Amino acid sequence: MRHIIVIGAGQAGSSCVVKLRNDGFDGKITLIGAEAHPPYQRPPLSKAYLMGDMALERLYLRPEAFYAEQNIDLRLGATVEAIDTTTRQITVDGTVIAYDDLVLATGSVPHRLPAAIGGALEGVHVVRGLLDVDAMAPRFVAGARVLIVGGGYIGLEAASVAAKLGLEVTLVEMAPRILQRVASPETSNFFRYLHQSHGVMLREGVGLERLTGDGVVSGAVLTDGVTLEVDFVIVGVGIAPSTALAEAAGITVENGIAVDSYGRTSAPHVWAAGDCTSFPHNGARIRLESVPNAIEQAEVVAENIMGAEKEYYAKPWFWSDQYDVKLQIAGLNTGYDRVVTRGAVPGPVSFWYYRGAMLLAVDAANDPRGYMIGKRLIEAGKSPAPEIVADPQTDMKALLTA
Repeated sequence: MRHIIVIGAGQAGSSCVVKLRNDGFDGKITLIGAEAHPPYQRPPLSKAYLMGDMALERLYLRPEAFYAEQNIDLRLGATVEAIDTTTRQITVDGTVIAYDDLVLATGSVPHRLPAAIGGALEGVHVVRGLLDVDAMAPRFVAGARVLIVGGGYIGLEAASVAAKLGLEVTLVEMAPRILQRVASPETSNFFRYLHQSHGVMLREGVGLERLTGDGVVSGAVLTDGVTLEVDFVIVGVGIAPSTALAEAAGITVENGIAVDSYGRTSAPHVWAAGDCTSFPHNGARIRLESVPNAIEQAEVVAENIMGAEKEYYAKPWFWSDQYDVKLQIAGLNTGYDRVVTRGAVPGPVSFWYYRGAMLLAVDAANDPRGYMIGKRLIEAGKSPAPEIVADPQTDMKALLTA
């Protein structure tokens, strides 16, 4: 009986095994996860779950019983120690298991602060998995002083939850502005105003020099010489693809596990999907850290394991929830040289990224209509003139048929 093993029980791994069964694969499937919980959603962790608005069971992508009902061997709390691509075997907690096809859906890992500057002190947290959020949740009490290191979306989402719960929030970003790596100055300005209006102390162009405390964090020294008293710290300084297993097995890694447009790695019968991968996109190689990419790429891999020979074409989109604002992002803004704004704060507003005359991406804040139209335009390869987009009198829906 053909045996498919999927390493990584996150969104990509779960999507892959479910697609295999839904498409009629009747062989053996083993899904291996390092965590003790069945596959769950990560985006609500730093929002609804941390706020106490979502119960643990609602995080699960499917009830744990589902996997047994679908004859999927779900192995949780397991450690994969090695992959042998020559013999087609993996070693899991000391046991050797053979596979016919192997899928790497190992996800990503958060960057942590070095121990030399206090990163190992108790009370220093990252936001990635259930254990991370469960560890910090009891600290979210009104009046507590939290320092957030990093002004990307993870840091800003954590800041919004903390501010809503009445904590004293300071956020430091060593770059000149928040969201500098991923968004335009216009989007940064929007979220700066939003957070400051909720009492968050934003320190841009300021980094963390070191944390202080006797075993437990109690203070921070910033690069501008300011010292803070803190009760706990949240580190949101990015993530890295989890590639150690692949590298040890001799599989090509290039800003992630390198796959072709079908999801194949450099090793025969080994595939990869989700955050851990880099793949071809518009003549370049990219890595996408998003739920839609994890689902869609994993499903294409499942189809190709079954012989479909289907290429994966990413349609990038993302979202972030902060306070009462839902930000929806369509496309990739890499290489933009102009941004036009449609709408105005505090109403629905969207920021449209262009490279020359080409529309690349849209950031839409509480503007679902602008997001949907922008997404459809980008996917159709249509680029309305920036002046037309910026004109409040423009019938945006008509641009779809122009």
